[in-house]
Amino acid sequence: GWAGEGPGASGKNRRVCHAAARLEMGSLWEEFNRLGTEMIVTKAGRLVPERHGGLLGRGGCTPFPSPSLRRRMFPTFQVKLSGLDPLADYVLLMDFIPLDDKRYRWRWGDGGRGLDLRVLSPTPPCRYAFHSSSWLAAGRAEPAAPGRVHFHPDSPAKGAQWMRQIVSFDKLKLTNNLLDDNGHIILNSMHRYQPRFHVVLVDPRHDSERFAHQNFKSFSFPETQFMAVTAYQNHRITQLKIASNPFAKGFRDGDPEP
Repeated sequence: GWAGEGPGASGKNRRVCHAAARLEMGSLWEEFNRLGTEMIVTKAGRLVPERHGGLLGRGGCTPFPSPSLRRRMFPTFQVKLSGLDPLADYVLLMDFIPLDDKRYRWRWGDGGRGLDLRVLSPTPPCRYAFHSSSWLAAGRAEPAAPGRVHFHPDSPAKGAQWMRQIVSFDKLKLTNNLLDDNGHIILNSMHRYQPRFHVVLVDPRHDSERFAHQNFKSFSFPETQFMAVTAYQNHRITQLKIASNPFAKGFRDGDPEP
């Protein structure tokens, strides 16, 4: 359904107060959310060795997908907008906020054994059930990473353009590199995050800063929250990403190279 009310919708500019956003691929997001969504964050161009339980067992490297794709969010954050003024200009952006003040660790339920490569195929059942595997709080959160926002590259654009088609943040990339100078979103691994989507009116008035609090509307979809990781911990997440990500066709066909 449509998310018609973001936080603080009352008192907003009439050109944003009626804005509504519908999350695309909602059923896929829900499926990931039920398992506990994980998003890869790595330093640029680095293949991260998997911990025990990785796709290749101990000492292997995550082969899914290529380094540049691994830092992109999947599922991709996409929304369909309505309620904008067709003739007004808007900027669309995203940011990410911590869900709590904890850091986490993954507790393995199989004694630390690696997965069989047959897990790469979504058809055969997995050898290990991992019924007792889970995320556990492991202490206080690390200091917050530098706050950044990601502007949609088509910003600013008329409301009519934004409403004409699905808005996709497929260029957004995540990293855990505190020194990143590529504009990627910086997150701490083993921490939980909530993506937020913002619609900002481009106010033509000379004193527009006085009305900044009125000229935006924000949306959060609980099903998009995730754990930032440097390697997938829950093998079911890996399987679902392989089964549903078009860039993972090689894995579905049994080819070790994506």
